[in-house]
Amino acid sequence: MDQTQEQQFLNDLEKKLWTSANKLLPSLDASQYKHVLLGLIFLKYVSDAFDLRRVELTAQLTNPSDDYFLDPEDFGGLESEEYREELAEELEVRDYYLETNTFWVPSEARWAFLQSKNKVVITGEIEIGEGTRKKKIRSVGQLIDIALEAIETDNPKLKGVLNKRYTQLQIDQAKLGELIDLIATVPFTHDSLNSKDILGHVYEYMLGQFALAEGKKGGQFYTPKSIVSLIVQMLEPFKGRVYDPAMGSGGFFVQSENFIRAHEGKIDEVSIYGQEANHTTWQLAAMNMVIRGIDFNFGKQPASTYNNNQHPDLRADFVMANPPFNMKEWDTGVSDDDPRWQYGTPPTGNANFAWLQHMLYHTAPNGSLGLLLANGSMSSTTNNEGAIRRSLIENDLVECMVALPGQLFTNTQIPACIWFLTKNKQARSSAAGRELVDRRGKVLFIDARNLGYMKDRVLRDFTQDDLNTVTDTFHNWQTGTDYEDEAGFCKSAELAELEKHDFVLTPGRYVGAAPEEDDGEPFAEKMARLTGQLKGQFEESAELEKEIKANLAGLGYEC
Repeated sequence: MDQTQEQQFLNDLEKKLWTSANKLLPSLDASQYKHVLLGLIFLKYVSDAFDLRRVELTAQLTNPSDDYFLDPEDFGGLESEEYREELAEELEVRDYYLETNTFWVPSEARWAFLQSKNKVVITGEIEIGEGTRKKKIRSVGQLIDIALEAIETDNPKLKGVLNKRYTQLQIDQAKLGELIDLIATVPFTHDSLNSKDILGHVYEYMLGQFALAEGKKGGQFYTPKSIVSLIVQMLEPFKGRVYDPAMGSGGFFVQSENFIRAHEGKIDEVSIYGQEANHTTWQLAAMNMVIRGIDFNFGKQPASTYNNNQHPDLRADFVMANPPFNMKEWDTGVSDDDPRWQYGTPPTGNANFAWLQHMLYHTAPNGSLGLLLANGSMSSTTNNEGAIRRSLIENDLVECMVALPGQLFTNTQIPACIWFLTKNKQARSSAAGRELVDRRGKVLFIDARNLGYMKDRVLRDFTQDDLNTVTDTFHNWQTGTDYEDEAGFCKSAELAELEKHDFVLTPGRYVGAAPEEDDGEPFAEKMARLTGQLKGQFEESAELEKEIKANLAGLGYEC
C-alpha cells in the first residue's frame, strides 16, 4: 500500500474519532475532554500491545518446536481441564511480556474487560479482585479509574502520572460507556501500519486538536510536527543523552525515536531526559512515552525548569526545546549569580536568553542544541539581551540560524526562528557518523521564510522536501561537501561580518535578496518603459478624478 493510501487511512481515522467523541461528550470543555479521551486511548493501546504479545505467546506455548512449548501430554492431553488451566496460567507470567518490552496490563485494565463490563455497571454493580483487593464497582467512571489504578500499581514508573478522575466527571455514565465502545471500533490495525504507529499518530493528532480547542499560545502546548522534525533531522540524535527542558507532551522525543528507527538506529542507545512545569502536560508526556515504549526520566515531579531543576547534573549530547515565546516574570526564586548565566543575566521581562543559556549549560562538551525562539531574540538590544547575544557569538557557540515563515503556530502570529548552537565546531565525527569539517569562526544563515505551503486558511506547514532542503544545506555546510552560498536563501558568514552587523543574527541581513530572472530587456530600456507606463497611469488617474468630481457636483455635492 502506498503512502497516499496510508495517509488517507489515518485522515479518515482522525475524523471519525474526533467527530464521534465530540458528539458523545458535548458537556466537557477541552481541558477535561483531553484527559477523558487520551486516558482511554492510552488504555486501548497498552491493552492492544499486551494482546498482541499474548497471541504470540500462545503460538509459542503450543508449538512443539518452540522452546516455550507446553506439552499437553504432561497435563492429561490437549482437551484436559488441567492443560487449559496450565496454559492460562502460563499466559499470565509477567516475565514473558517484559522480555519483549511489552507493557504489563493487569486483568481489570484490559480493554476486553472494560468493554464487557461498562454496560453492566450502569444498571448494577460488579465485584472484582480478591481478599483485600476486592472492590465493588458501581459506575463506568469507577471502572476506568480502577483500571488506571491497577496499571499504576503494577508499573511504578507511572506513579502520579495517570489521571484517575473519571468517577468525578459530571457526565452521563452511558455516554462514557459509548465512548469505550467507540474507541473499540476504531481500526487500530492496517496492512502496512502497525498498531503502535496508528495509535501514536492519533495521539499526536489529538494533542494538536486540543491545542486549538484550548486556545494555547503558540508553542506553549503543542509544537507543529514539521518544526520538531526539522530540528531533529538537523541535529541527528542517533545516540547519547537527549534533553528537553520545556518538553510539553514530548514531541521532540517522539520524533527522535521516529528518526532513529527510520535510519535503522537503535533506540536503546538514546537516553531521554525532560522537564515540564504543567502537571497535566507532564502526565501526557509520560503517557506518550509509555505508548511508544520509550524509556524516560522526567524528574520526580512537574516543576519549573528555572527554580526547581530536575536534572542539575545532566550534560546532554542533544538539547532541543520549544519553550513559551517571550515569557515574562520567569525568574522568581532564581539568583542573578546562577551558574547557568555564564554569558550574562537574562532580563526579568523576557526568558528567551534564560532558556538558551539553561540549555547551553546542560549541553555536553561535544553536544549541540536546537532552540525555537521568537524573532526578537536575533536582534533585540534591550535589557542586556544584545550583550548576551554578542557574548555567545564571540565565544563561537552559534552554529546556524534559521528564519521560519509566519503562520506556523496555532493561535499566534509571532514570527519565529531556530537557533543551533554547539560547544565544538572543530573537525570531528558526529553521532550520525558524518565527518564534520572545522567550522570555527563561521555561522551558517538560512532564510526559510519562502518555503512551505498553506495547509488551510490560517496555518502554514512544511513539506518533507522543504525540510530536506534546509537539512541538506546545513549538513553539506557542516561536512564541506556540495555547499555554496545561495543569494536569498543561505550564507556562511565569518564572525567579523557579524560584528559589522552589530551582532544581529537575522538571516535576511546576510543572505541578501534572491536574483531576479533576466528577461533579456536592458535595464535602461526597461526603466524608460516602466516610467512611461507610470506617467500614463498618473494622467489616467487625474482624468478619472475630474470625472468623479463633476458627477458629484451634478448631484449637489461640493468637492
